[in-house]
Amino acid sequence: MSVAERAGARTAETGAVRVLVVDDDPQILRALRINLSAHGYHVTTARDGRSALTSVGDVHPDLVVLDLGLPDLDGTEVITGLRAWTRVPIVVLSARADSVDKVTALDAGADDYVTKPFGMAELLARLRAAVRRSATATGGGDSLVEFADVEVDLARKRVRRAGADVHLTPTEWEMLELLVQHRGRLVSQRDLLRHVWGPRREDRTNYLRVYLAQLRRKLEPDPSRPRHLITEPGMGYRFESTPDSTRDALRET
Repeated sequence: MSVAERAGARTAETGAVRVLVVDDDPQILRALRINLSAHGYHVTTARDGRSALTSVGDVHPDLVVLDLGLPDLDGTEVITGLRAWTRVPIVVLSARADSVDKVTALDAGADDYVTKPFGMAELLARLRAAVRRSATATGGGDSLVEFADVEVDLARKRVRRAGADVHLTPTEWEMLELLVQHRGRLVSQRDLLRHVWGPRREDRTNYLRVYLAQLRRKLEPDPSRPRHLITEPGMGYRFESTPDSTRDALRET
């Protein structure tokens, strides 16, 4: 397990909101890391746009705080790149106060825009609001999904089995969430890879086998005979909350 995965696993256990802060100013990064950590956030930082795009695929943050004036990519390019594959809330934190910049960033897919200099109390309130809106949107109509002795709460991002919490890594949660949201339907390997790791890793099908095996060990009554997290060989994966008793349970992993 990588350093990012170990950190993510600990964060999943504590329930802390994972936030990625993207800014090329080391003083702002340090100040935000200290203040956000003090308020219970798990903070990861990036100093340029390309690192930000990679980090979102590795860390799976619940929230991104993004400066627009980055050394390699403009912040709006980062927003566009992220919106091509993820719905993670993006709060822009920028010295650009012109309304044109605000409209451009929001039209590109940002969820909110805070102008520097900023008050920490206001920023924290904006972050809380963005997380709440994201949880509501993710929850949809059926936020609680049950199968076997497992409960998946999409709104709270929590999994319980036989009444006890199941600790998933951020990667495991992202995979499970997408499959559950599309229950009964095939999710292609490409779509699953893009959703979890981003467009740069759409050829890493070995990732899917490894993480699906981990999910099955944690959630399936008999991991060697999966009945809910189903492999469609050569095509993708499918989640079934109520499997057909006649379905072949010996699909290859």
